[in-house]
Amino acid sequence: MVILTVAFNAVARQHLQHQADDVLHTRAAAVAATVDTRGSQVRILETPGEELLDTNVWIYAADRLLEKPPSTSATGTLTRAATRLAAPGGPQCVTAGSEGTVRMCSRAVPGDKGAATIVTALDLSPYRSSADTLLLASLALDAAMLACTYGLTRLAVGRALRPVRTMTDDATRWSAIASEERFASIARPTELAQLGGSLDALLNRIRALLRHERQLTRELSHELRNPLARIIAELDWWQALPRSAADTTATHAAIADAARSMRTICDTLLDEARDSASTAPGTTDVLPVLHRLTHRLGPAQDVIVVVTVPDAGLSAGVPDALLERIASPLLDNALRYAHTRVEIRAAAHTHGICVEVSDDGPGVPPSFAARLFQPGRRADPGDGHGGAGLGLPLARRLARSAGGEVHHDERHTPGAKFVVSLPAG
Repeated sequence: MVILTVAFNAVARQHLQHQADDVLHTRAAAVAATVDTRGSQVRILETPGEELLDTNVWIYAADRLLEKPPSTSATGTLTRAATRLAAPGGPQCVTAGSEGTVRMCSRAVPGDKGAATIVTALDLSPYRSSADTLLLASLALDAAMLACTYGLTRLAVGRALRPVRTMTDDATRWSAIASEERFASIARPTELAQLGGSLDALLNRIRALLRHERQLTRELSHELRNPLARIIAELDWWQALPRSAADTTATHAAIADAARSMRTICDTLLDEARDSASTAPGTTDVLPVLHRLTHRLGPAQDVIVVVTVPDAGLSAGVPDALLERIASPLLDNALRYAHTRVEIRAAAHTHGICVEVSDDGPGVPPSFAARLFQPGRRADPGDGHGGAGLGLPLARRLARSAGGEVHHDERHTPGAKFVVSLPAG
């Protein structure tokens, strides 16, 4: 806006100066009609309205001054400037006056034996006043445009950032109460959807860290309970009755052994926690675990196993050993009953990740679906397949211990489909 304002006012001043020069040239042309240069001497003809024409006009014959305005002297500033304009090879227009407020232009009048030069002058004060008015008006317009732009920008940015503030408040609330709500469940613009995906990953990572901390706390409390109980029992036994020096020594040795055991437990658990923190505690990449599991179990003859993971970086919020122990019974069942094909598909969903294991076998009888996850139950014990009916209950129990679930999709036909839901890593 500053550049536009400066350029506009520069063009406006230049245009006003051209207008002043046009007025001077028009007046000089009118005065030239009263100058006769056809004879041996330059003569000035008397015409009506001569006083008006003579205002601010100098007439020269060669370098000799013939006529000047009555209000100026022969040695004044304007007369000297007019003399310079009348000199051969001089400029055609100059700005003169004590403060540069007078514009003067010259016009040559050719003749047979002599030439005349007419110099006209014009006061620039009205033109400069107009230029100053344009400058003030442009500055006022700039200020108004800046104020409007600021108001509109503030309003637009505020409206654009309102969803971000809402997302920030939601993320703060969800992280405080360990909620399973996520931003991906709401349709948003592309940029906000990317931000929501990043915040979802951050929330999932926080949940994984919290789960790992709770697990570490439970393991520490469980493992340290026995050494502490032993120390308390030894102290109670030693304080119950007077003891000999040998008894005291034995008590000290037992307490020291229990303390060393506690230190070993703490060091082991903390080292394991530090080792698992290279990416995120208690997380694992899903694709390598599924590939390793399929290679270890090995497909039966004429059975094709297809592993589909659209996102190669998909991670679950459980250790890799636990993910393998959850998926292993499901894959084992699918390979046992499939006719030609077993498909394993893993993808992210609203509250974590989902691993689906499906086959094209006979499926689960509807009458047995309610008892599918009961330990020791099988739909047909005499079907010729091995198994004790413990794999599915174990998979569900392990998944629930990690905050997930295993369920049977009854809508899938033909064959059976089991769906594992786990927290995201």
